[in-house]
Order: sequence, then C-alpha cells, then structure tokens
Amino acid sequence: MTDMNSAAERKSITPTHKYRNNDRLIGIGNTFWDMSYENGVAGIVGDLEDGVFHMPDGHEFVNFTVCSYLDLDTHPKVIDGAVESLRRFGVLDHCIPRTRVQTPVLLELEQNLGELFGAMVISAISTAAASTGLLPIIASGHLGNGTRPLMVFDKNAHVSMANAKPSCADETEVVTSRHHDMDFLKDMCRTYERVCYVVDGSDSLGGYAPVNELAELQEKYNLLVFYDDSHSLSAYGERGIGYVRSHAPILDERTITVATLSKGFGAGGTAILLDGYPEATRRLVERFAGPLGYSQKMNAAAVGAALASAEIHRTDELDLLQGRLRANIALFDSLVATEQSGSTYPIRVVPMSDETVVEGAQQVFKAGFYTSPVFFPIVARGTAGLRVMLRAGQTEEQIKRLATALIAAGARPADPVPGAVAP
Repeated sequence: MTDMNSAAERKSITPTHKYRNNDRLIGIGNTFWDMSYENGVAGIVGDLEDGVFHMPDGHEFVNFTVCSYLDLDTHPKVIDGAVESLRRFGVLDHCIPRTRVQTPVLLELEQNLGELFGAMVISAISTAAASTGLLPIIASGHLGNGTRPLMVFDKNAHVSMANAKPSCADETEVVTSRHHDMDFLKDMCRTYERVCYVVDGSDSLGGYAPVNELAELQEKYNLLVFYDDSHSLSAYGERGIGYVRSHAPILDERTITVATLSKGFGAGGTAILLDGYPEATRRLVERFAGPLGYSQKMNAAAVGAALASAEIHRTDELDLLQGRLRANIALFDSLVATEQSGSTYPIRVVPMSDETVVEGAQQVFKAGFYTSPVFFPIVARGTAGLRVMLRAGQTEEQIKRLATALIAAGARPADPVPGAVAP
C-alpha cells in the first residue's frame, strides 16, 4: 500500500532543546572549526620525536596543548609496562563483559590503584563511559542512599558529564546551575530531600572546585558530590592523588570521583574512586552502569602502562616531575598574563577575541609552537583564547620562546615583579 501523504503533509518534529542544542553548538562552533582547519591549526598530522613534531612539509613544532603534564606517556617504564603486560597476559582485549568472564588483568590494576589512592577503584575505558554509566544510577538512587536526588549540573561541567543529563532526567529532576554557584546549591539542598552536584574537580580550562564550601553542604544537607578530577591527577598532591583527594574534607559515600589515567597519569582508561561503599557496589556498577558493563574496557596494554605509572607515583621521581612542572608554570606566569596566573593549575588560557583567536594560533604555530584556539562551544561566547598546557618536560628556552610568540600575537605581558631580574 502506497503512503499517499506528501512530505509537506507529514508531521515535523520541534526540538525541546531542554538539555542540548545542536543547532546552536554546530551552527556557531563549525564556523570556528572551519577557520581553524583552513588556517592550519586543526587536523595537524606529524611524527613525534624527542618532544618535537615533524610535519611532512618540514615544519617542526612543540605541542603546548597536551594533557600529559608529567610527560609520563613517553616514559620508557610506562611504554615497557604496556609491552610486558601484553606478553604476560597473552591477550590484548578479551572482548566479553567482565561480569561473564575475565582475565585477572583488571583486578590486578584495581587492587594496585586502590592502594595508591586509598579507595575502592573500578576501572573504565574512559571518563565519558564512567560518567555515562554512573550518573543515571545515581539519579535513580541506586548508587547513593536510595533517595532519588535532584541532579544539579554545574554550567561548566565537562561535556562527558553534561551528556548524561537526558538519561538522568528519565530518573529524576535535572537542573543546571551557574559555575560554582554555592547560594543556588544551598537553596536546592534546603528544598529537596537529596541533591547531587555534578562538577569538575579540576576544570579543563583552569581552576579547582570549591571543595571546602561543598563539604559544608555535605555535612549540613547530606549533599552528594560527583567530581571529575581528571586534570589534576598525577600533577597534584602526594603520590599524585589529585586536587580533590588532597583537599576535600569529606571522602566517604557522599563523594564520588572519576579521573582519567590518560592525562597526567600517562597511560589510558579511567579510575572510579569510591569511598565508604560496600564491595557489593562493584557488582552493581559492573552490571547496570551502562558502558561499564559492556565488553569495551581497558585492554592489557593500557593496564600495563597504568601499573608502571603507578609504581613511578610511589617513588621520589614523581616529586621531581611535579617540581619541574611547578617551576615551568611559574616561569610562564612571569612572562604572560592570564586569569589563571599564580595558581598551581597547569592550564593557562591566553585571552583573544573571537576575531583574532585563530589568526593568533596560526602566528604562534608558524613560530614553532602549537597552542589550541578555544572558542564557543568549548568556552562561553566572547571568551575565546589560546589554551596553553605546561608540562614537566618543557625547557626554559621553549617556554620563553613561546611567550615571545604569544606576545607578538597579542597576548599581554605579565606585570614585572618589583626587584625581580628579567628572565
């Protein structure tokens, strides 16, 4: 039977845009991405040798937008650990959900990391998978105290968390707060029986969560806080435990943290850190936390790399690398002015306008350095800039030359310190 209705007569769909607006994201964002590709500061391909990228056309550059803050991703012990793990376990990825059959590779990693971080650890292939899986079962009250909480997503929460809003909204109410708006959060805690606040412990554009203020709400109102502390793991704290675990006054069942092992840790995958939860929680997560129960999980090479990195975290070498990172951060701050200057955070955003950010990135790239232009929807409209990530392995000469290139591209020089000797 032929459908006699014309296309014009068929029902069209009007989006609600309650939790996502692709028309806006893609419509505005693609303009900047197209400009980045056309000007050669996106889609770059090159070979990495001794910390320098070599492109087919002969151009060489140092990448100043990479999240391996301690350069552990190129550490010989980490690379050897990945290779040795493959040989030891004899398989790259036994592709079946771990709830059915598994080799001991993940169990060994989780036990090792559990001792390192002082928490129950469940591994995942990525923080996106971890948040996608965990947040809906928090929303339903099955991971928590049994009460369906109001889910409050911080406006700046990373997209890996924000993408879980629709699935959480099928289980409970979901709202979005302004960035670190403690007054709003307090009002919600007074109004609702239980509240869960979803926020970055360390922001991808610089800055830390107000862990002490959040702890006060946890004590007074039983607030549950879900942190993504990926950008501070390894780079911050004794044994590299990260900002949240170093400073949060409350580390119990009211605090859940996810952190990638592929940034500062230099390996791959993600660690879910749970405090005060019974061992049965592991089974709940493995069975019902979406992608955490699928066959996609950390493979043996990633596990081997993570085990090797964990051993480095237990040695004085980690302190040495963290010290080098702090020195490089301080050197950069002495040369270029940013809103993040003076913090221990390894990310700096050099302010540029929407009209100049891509051209600025291109100019810096021609000088031999890659700094990624960030624009809407990565950042709010009107707050574009060049993202600079400091690392332990960068040399003083590289940082000074980068600063010169940034200032030539429009960055503001740092204010001179009275009595200081010019670098």
